[in-house]
Parts: sequence; structure tokens; C-alpha cells
Amino acid sequence: MRTAWLAMLLMFSAGLAAASPPAQVRLVSEQWQAYTEADGSGLAWDVLRKVFEPAGVKVRVQSAPYSRAIGLVKRGEADAWVGSYKQEDPDNRYPRWHFDMDHIYALGLASSPVPTLESIGTYRLAWVRGYDYARYLPNVSDGREVQRRQGILPMLEHDRVDFYIDALTEVDFVLNQSPQPQRLRRTHIAELPLYVAFANNETGRALCDLFDQRMAQLVRSGELKPIFEQWKQPYPFTTNSQPQ
Repeated sequence: MRTAWLAMLLMFSAGLAAASPPAQVRLVSEQWQAYTEADGSGLAWDVLRKVFEPAGVKVRVQSAPYSRAIGLVKRGEADAWVGSYKQEDPDNRYPRWHFDMDHIYALGLASSPVPTLESIGTYRLAWVRGYDYARYLPNVSDGREVQRRQGILPMLEHDRVDFYIDALTEVDFVLNQSPQPQRLRRTHIAELPLYVAFANNETGRALCDLFDQRMAQLVRSGELKPIFEQWKQPYPFTTNSQPQ
């Protein structure tokens, strides 16, 4: 009896140890300007350091194109990728809490009709490969995927697509590349919560649980608000915000 009890105690202790977060979290993201820069600067990196590092988990960052970032997590070369939409990849572990909101815009010629969330699906759309906005915008069944944002302007100017769909920062990046930006117009379409998608393994599950605990604390305390103010971005929470 004593031996069996000791064995059960050891198994229970091992389970507790396995659930403990690691000393570091390896985060990978596409490089987004002033958001997830390769040098570790940006709003998202600052938010995630605030989430993890006071809890004793050092944040390590890596940059990779969006689709490759997902692959790195699947292969165990990173613990999570940053900037996923809700349940975007069912193979990964998603926290209850989002960490930001993506401001989704449509970029088109100024002479085009003004799109709305309800009408956007009636137009010819393009977005960057891997983003799959058809899953998150109503009545959108298909879109033309592009490898690089540099090809968007010729597609709009030569009437190959009606609108380019992306987050505001990326839409502004494309708009600023145009020699005649007055010929283009951006239109707000939707707000989509952004998540950290963790690997569906023991480490990922422990990090995901810690993320939810810390986000709940930080949202209630308002400690994240100065980070958004520093980067001049809208603060996506109130003290009464709930997970989405």
C-alpha cells in the first residue's frame, strides 16, 4: 500500500511539474512595421513581454513570413506564432484572450464603389497568401492570393481585382508605395481579434494557460494601456472586456 501511494504521489508531482511554464517562450511572427519588428521592437512584442516576463518567462522573438511562421510552430521550432485569427489553425492551442484587434481595411481605386462589410463579398478581392479572409468576412467565398504586397498596386490599377484586403498598417504600406495615392481609397471593413497560437503540446498548453491568466490580470488593471498609447494605437480593452 505504501509503495502504491508513493507511486501515485510521484505521478501527481510529475504532472504538476509538466504543467509548469518553461523559462522562455519562443515567439515567431511576420515582420510588421512598428508591431513585430525583427529587432524585437514593436507594439505586439512589448505587449507579450508584459504578459510573460513578469511571470518569469523570457520572450525570444523570431521573424518569418506568415505561412513559414505557422510551419515553425508545427515543427516544434517555435512555441507560438503571433497574429493569428480565432481558431485559424485547429492543430494549435488557442487562448481564451486575444491581445489586440486587427483593423481590417479594403484598398481600392477612389473611383470604385465604397465597400461595406455586407457587400465586400460581391467584389473581386486579393489578400496575401496565408491570411484567408474568406473565413472571417461574411459572404466572401474566394479571393486571389498574392505572394508579396508589392504586386497589389498593378493589380488594382489594371483592373485585375477590385479591392485588396489587409490590416490597416499593411494597407497604408501599400498606399504609401503609390506615386498617386490620391487615386486610391481605403475603407474600414471589420475588426478581428488577434491571438497567439500556441503549439498543441505540453509546453504550449502551459504557456497558453499562463497567457490567459496574465491577460485577465492585465486587462483588469489597465497595465497594457500605456503600451498602446506609446505606439499611438487604439487600446482594444476596457476594464470590463471579456475574452472573444
